[in-house]
Amino acid sequence: MVVDHSTHRHKRQNSMHSTRPLHLGILGAGRIGSTLARHWVRAGHTVVLGSRSPERLTDLVGELGPRASADTAPRAARHSDVVVLAVPHTALAATLDAVGTALDGKVVVDTTNPVTFSPDGRIVSTLPEGRTAGEATAALLPRSRVVRAFTHVMYELLASRGLAQPLLWAMTIAGDDADAKRTVADLVRDTGFTPVDIGSLAESAPLDPGGALFPQTSTAADLLARIA
Repeated sequence: MVVDHSTHRHKRQNSMHSTRPLHLGILGAGRIGSTLARHWVRAGHTVVLGSRSPERLTDLVGELGPRASADTAPRAARHSDVVVLAVPHTALAATLDAVGTALDGKVVVDTTNPVTFSPDGRIVSTLPEGRTAGEATAALLPRSRVVRAFTHVMYELLASRGLAQPLLWAMTIAGDDADAKRTVADLVRDTGFTPVDIGSLAESAPLDPGGALFPQTSTAADLLARIA
């Protein structure tokens, strides 16, 4: 379990942006996808939004500026350093079928949530008990390096909290590849949040629907206390 313990505001602000601009593919341009695109274009990355109908994203691309573009999902995946899955979980299997082998060898950030409500109104996962969302996605992508991130913070807070109070609020990540997690941790900082690594995909249940962190916004110290 790893956390960035920066405490002084000037240190937070100076460490927000990762040092190497990346070419990022975001499959899905809904609330999460478009919010991440805004953060990462602002941080100096190039973003391509993958969609079944890229022509419908003209206004969003125009808003984001020259470092943003739209394309089909397969081409967005193929030409990106890191690919973000930001489609509804119900569309995940079809999206992965469409991109085929374009995700092989890639760092893939899984933001999807298999969420539903129990008969008594609780937020729960649609997956079988004991199966994390990250494990399920990794099983569909055996040749990719899957990292779970951006799953437990509501999109409206994802859009604003990191900008208002840089690196004060925590964002949990989990994955089985250490290098991939370091890359995603940098991208988390570029959204203004502090990355907190809680371990492997098998250990990522706290950030899934029904988990101890879902949906929660907290400081790194409070987050670690909640899952201890």
